[in-house]
Amino acid sequence: MFDAFTKVVAQADARGEFINAGQIDALAAMVADSNKRLDAVNRITSNAATIVSSAARELFAQQPALIAPGGNAYTNRRMAACLRDMEIILRYVTYAAFAGDASVLEDRCLNGLRETYLALGVPGASVAEGVRKMKASAIAIANNRNGITPGDCASLMSELGTYFDRAAAAVA
Repeated sequence: MFDAFTKVVAQADARGEFINAGQIDALAAMVADSNKRLDAVNRITSNAATIVSSAARELFAQQPALIAPGGNAYTNRRMAACLRDMEIILRYVTYAAFAGDASVLEDRCLNGLRETYLALGVPGASVAEGVRKMKASAIAIANNRNGITPGDCASLMSELGTYFDRAAAAVA
């Protein structure tokens, strides 16, 4: 995993080129928006338990067969595993948002996750729906304007959304 600066340098070095003005401008914009990024990650991290539990509650209300006898989240052990997995996905989404790079999410969380779920008989579509519910909750919390660095956060919220979308697509 590279941070944004190291990634730009590595790419330029691989091409044998200087860092161009566009890359410098993009990095400068990232630095200028870094407080907003930190605020968003802090908000999500501080509300992780709420994000996961509300997403799970909505998912189980929408798909009650998951928590019925014989369902994939039936019994406390299975429910705990489900909540743990949702929390892990959320944690790696925050890492990606913090770094401005999805590689940590892809490499350490999503790589092989679909195959693992298939082998365990976990319904990928349900997991993907849970991730989409976490996305809605996390973006609402991160995008709340109270007590954060002022400015336009649309680009950051869009970026954050893409990390959740990658996670949902990886397990579906």
